[in-house]
Amino acid sequence: MLTTLKTAYTDTRADDLAWALGREPLPALAILDLRLGDASVQLRLLGASHQVLIEEEQRGRCSETVACMPGSSTPLPLGVAKHIGQWEYEFAARVETLSQGSFAGRAQELLALVADHPNGLAGTFPGSPHAFTAMLAQRHEDQLRWRTWHAYPQEGRLVATRTQVGTRVGVRVGTRACIPQ
Repeated sequence: MLTTLKTAYTDTRADDLAWALGREPLPALAILDLRLGDASVQLRLLGASHQVLIEEEQRGRCSETVACMPGSSTPLPLGVAKHIGQWEYEFAARVETLSQGSFAGRAQELLALVADHPNGLAGTFPGSPHAFTAMLAQRHEDQLRWRTWHAYPQEGRLVATRTQVGTRVGVRVGTRACIPQ
């Protein structure tokens, strides 16, 4: 699903993105609700940032937020692997710096990929066709996976994230555990 976000594109920077687990839902500009196996997944666009909320009856709730969060002390990490309750969480981020022509081509490619995918959500900003946030989710066996892209055309930078969440190896599913709030 491709939407135009009803907000002005403010001069944010890729370096302003921060990462957090366990946050409550933040106000969203666009939402896509998905059912992936036993899990309810909500993809949320928060302007130049994203939030993913997962709820599964046997494993509980989890949330990931990548956003410009004033006062956050956790910058965007290159990688994280955590065992939390019954969840095994892996996150990776990469920042690409592209020329203006390469940036425009990559932006069009990513928006086309996500816009036509049933588990994809992308939002563009009025007045800047290459300023966007895009998300794509899927389930593979017992893993939930999603990728996101945050575009900063004024810098020629594209922030790409990849997340995988699943059951901890050797943990019996049955009690409700999750990422602490």
